[in-house]
Amino acid sequence: MSSYNNSIKVTEFIVSGLDTTERPLVVGVIMLLIFVISVVANIVNILVIISDKKLHKPMYLLICNLAVVDILYTSSSSPTMITVLVAGVKTISYVPCLIQMFAFHLGSVMEMLVLAVMGFDRLLAVGCPFQYQSYLTNARTIVLTYILWMVGCGFVAVLPATVIPLPHCSTALKYAFCSYASLIRTTCVDPNYYFNLVAIITFFLLFFTFNFICLSYVGIILFVKLSSNIDKKKMGSTCFSHLIVVTCYYCPVFILSLLTRIGVVLTLEARNGLVIGSILGPSLVNPFVYCLRTNEIKNKIISLFKNVEAS
Repeated sequence: MSSYNNSIKVTEFIVSGLDTTERPLVVGVIMLLIFVISVVANIVNILVIISDKKLHKPMYLLICNLAVVDILYTSSSSPTMITVLVAGVKTISYVPCLIQMFAFHLGSVMEMLVLAVMGFDRLLAVGCPFQYQSYLTNARTIVLTYILWMVGCGFVAVLPATVIPLPHCSTALKYAFCSYASLIRTTCVDPNYYFNLVAIITFFLLFFTFNFICLSYVGIILFVKLSSNIDKKKMGSTCFSHLIVVTCYYCPVFILSLLTRIGVVLTLEARNGLVIGSILGPSLVNPFVYCLRTNEIKNKIISLFKNVEAS
């Protein structure tokens, strides 16, 4: 009860998680460049897919959806960190902080769900190439995309629902932006219950999506073994882009989760580095992987640049 009596009314938070960063301006400028490049690259992929009717196919619609998720994921937190590092502005208002928390965790959840569905899409493409268009139509892909967003919002809605009613005893955010963990640490309650709640949800999502992707690739490997050498090359090229994207997202997430679960206490700088890598890494890599390794998108972008130069 004493903690509740010491609660304060919060109108804004102070981001203190980047206070120990060495050369903050340099780090901030590098983050800004990566952020701008990733957002522009994802927007280009979206515009290319939308503008070309030949690319209105399930695989490209899923790539377009991944680009939207990447923009949401990186835009939810990067501007705050860049503002703190470059401009030295460390305050963020209460409501924008809650919105940032929701957007960031929604982007993280959607990244997992979309990658899992894209793995299943590759399984259908490899295992049922002749029936693929009838199994996964554009209409079904759009409906599936809506369902994914509804499921993602449903999971993430738990976070603001548990944070908003709690009293706050501090305005200092321990981490680099408005994440659920940083907001819970500003409240007057014992955070362990809330951390355990999120750990259960995170474990369920990671376990389900990663194992779903693994099972999809087990099926793909079985089909590849039964195929000719020419088909094997095509299948490998089809799946390699998705494997790169999966690796870029899951590696830092698994490293951070594993180290936390086995009791390794990370320094604030190490934790921030892993978190920033898990945010900016996939958002930067994904559009270039699909642009460079998907001939239809690559050829369309090249033709657009040629038309611009010709005019």
